Amino acid sequence: MIRPRRSVLFMPGSNARAIEKARTLPADGIILDLEDSVAPDAKAAARDQIAQEVAKGGFGKRELIIRVNHLQSLWWQDDFAMAAKARPDGILVPKILGPDDLTTIGRKLDELGADPKTRVWVMIETPLAVVQIREIAACALDKETRLAAFVIGPNDIALETRMRMLPGRAAMIPMFTSIILAARAYGVEILDGPYSDFSNSVGFDQECVQARDLGFDGKTLIHPSQVETANAVFTPSPDELARAKNIIAAFTLPENAGKGAIRFEGQMVERLHAEMAQRTIALSEAIAG
Repeated sequence: MIRPRRSVLFMPGSNARAIEKARTLPADGIILDLEDSVAPDAKAAARDQIAQEVAKGGFGKRELIIRVNHLQSLWWQDDFAMAAKARPDGILVPKILGPDDLTTIGRKLDELGADPKTRVWVMIETPLAVVQIREIAACALDKETRLAAFVIGPNDIALETRMRMLPGRAAMIPMFTSIILAARAYGVEILDGPYSDFSNSVGFDQECVQARDLGFDGKTLIHPSQVETANAVFTPSPDELARAKNIIAAFTLPENAGKGAIRFEGQMVERLHAEMAQRTIALSEAIAG
C-alpha cells in the first residue's frame, strides 16, 4: 500500500499553537520536534506537550512522527520513553552514525513495549552515515529495527563536509543519488531535507522539482506556506495520470498479450513502463483517498 509523503512538516514540540495549526494543514505528515527547534532547557516541557497533543488526537489521516534527540544526547532515553508510550506512526532519530544505531533503537523500543506499528525513521546527516548507507539501509531487512524511512539532513551534512549549500545543490547530487539507490535497494522510503529560505517560493519550487526528479518520495518542510507547493510537485499531473492509464490499457489489448514491449504513441514501451504506470495510478488514488 502506498502512503503519500509529499509534504512532511516539522513543528516545534514546545509550541502548542503551531501544533494546533498542524491539525488543519493539508500536509501528508507532521513531525513533532524535540530536537533542533527546542532549546535544552525546554526539552522536558516540550516532551510533556507532545505527549498531551498526541493523546488529544485530531490529526486525521496525517502521518504523525515524533523527532527525538540523537543517541549521543542527554535526552534520548526520556524522549524514547515518551514516544513509545504515545504510539505515533513513527519515531524520527537524527544523526545516525551506522547500522549499530538501528540495533540500539530497535532493542530500546522493544524494551519499552512500543507498538509494533510504530516505525523508525532516521536522518542521514553525518559523513559516517553516508559512507555506511548501504549497511544502514539493509537494516530494513531486520524487522526488529523497524526501519521504514530516511530523511536527508543537507544542512548538517554541509556543516560537517564543508560542502556549500548553493542553489541547485550540484555538489550534493552524487551523495543524494547514492542514498536514494541504497533506499530503493532495501525498500526504504526517502524524503528530501528542508529548504530553509521559506520566503523564496521560486527557489523552493525548483528544489521540490529537483527532489522529485531525483527520486525522493517527498520533502520535509519548515513552514506551513511550503505545503501547497510540495503537494503539487509530488502529485502526478493530469497528463501523467492519463498517460499511465493509457499505457496500462494498451498492454491489456488482446494483440499485446504476452508482449514484453509494444509501440505506444510513437515510442517503444516495455513492461517496466507498465509497472511504473501502475505506481503512478496507485499514488494518485492514495492521494485522492
